[in-house]
Amino acid sequence: MTLRVVVADDQTLVRTGFRMIIDARDDLEVVGEASDGREAVRLTRQLNPDVVLMDVRMPVVDGIEATRQIADSGSPARVLVLTTWDVDAHVVAALRAGASGFLLKDIRPGELVDAIRLTARGDALLAPTVLSRVLDQFLRTTPDPAPPPSLQSLSGREREVLTLIGQALSNAEIAQRLRLSEATVKNHVTGVLRKLGLRDRVQAVVAAYDHGLVQPRRP
Repeated sequence: MTLRVVVADDQTLVRTGFRMIIDARDDLEVVGEASDGREAVRLTRQLNPDVVLMDVRMPVVDGIEATRQIADSGSPARVLVLTTWDVDAHVVAALRAGASGFLLKDIRPGELVDAIRLTARGDALLAPTVLSRVLDQFLRTTPDPAPPPSLQSLSGREREVLTLIGQALSNAEIAQRLRLSEATVKNHVTGVLRKLGLRDRVQAVVAAYDHGLVQPRRP
């Protein structure tokens, strides 16, 4: 199955570069390009892509607001936000808006296509160079005024799994920590996402912090 991608960036050369990288893969295809956030939302609605590569800083509507509109619309498309380095506040805002991943623009071509594939199948993806800073600064940077979903629907084991997701552990690492099979952990993750109405693991990280299951390290 070919994964359909929309590329949203206000720089033509950037869009062209991403298209060349993506279209060179047999299982990926760029189906649309947007030069601003409003166009990205429109193309997502019109073309129903699997993944949207979304620049943060764009005219008319920025990438964070465009991400929020796509997520709020109920679109199954997953947004992979791309921006320059050292933008922690934007990372947090993008995640809260519903982004399913975050990468730096200087990512290598092979890493970009791998990220698209991971994001399309619902795996959490954050650039390793910014992950720890995002998690540590989450609550201090932009606390969410909206109350998080209730934990009452979760079993004790699911609550443990949510806590470990919030600590950025993979399924394999969670399985080792809890002495469970990876298949069992995957089932628990699915249950957590379903019961809390979360889009993916990234949103589970947000929920873990909002619930106080994971505390950011203070400077």
